[in-house]
Amino acid sequence: MVLLSSMDLQETGFGPIDTEPPSFPTNSSSKAFIDLILKPSEEDMKIWPHSYEFRLRVSLGPGGDLMLTSRIRNTSSEGKPFTFTFAYHTYFSVSDISEVRVEGLETLDYLDNLQNKERFTEQGDAITFESEVDNIYLSTPTKIAILDHKKKRTFVIRKDGLPDAVVWNPCDKEGKGYG
Repeated sequence: MVLLSSMDLQETGFGPIDTEPPSFPTNSSSKAFIDLILKPSEEDMKIWPHSYEFRLRVSLGPGGDLMLTSRIRNTSSEGKPFTFTFAYHTYFSVSDISEVRVEGLETLDYLDNLQNKERFTEQGDAITFESEVDNIYLSTPTKIAILDHKKKRTFVIRKDGLPDAVVWNPCDKEGKGYG
């Protein structure tokens, strides 16, 4: 377990610490969890002038399942609406990228970041990797699977409320630093 003090988090630029935040509802199926709350600082408000509270609950279930639950609340006293986007940036350690496939995104439209976000439709029965990939899949299902045949394991990603998914693999171009 890693413990960080308020000073450690502020030095990393993570944000101010609220020492008495209201809690998430307790979920009895989770054995362990931590709640992280981010609120804008005065410096943040100069860059993006919206008052908000971002809450992230990180839970570890009894079977080892990791669950991330996000909530964003508009804390503006005027109630002025704003739009926002966010994404989880998850990195999966896999054996040999040529032995990996992603299932659940077949026949979906995607934007190819390597080709100026040109729109395409996925043609294969699964995504495999022969070269660099950086695609934004649109209107994705709630379940996506990453199969690593060499390590004989599968990562199952279940999501709710996040419409898109990014599949990125730099292959040899940038990936050596992510071990």
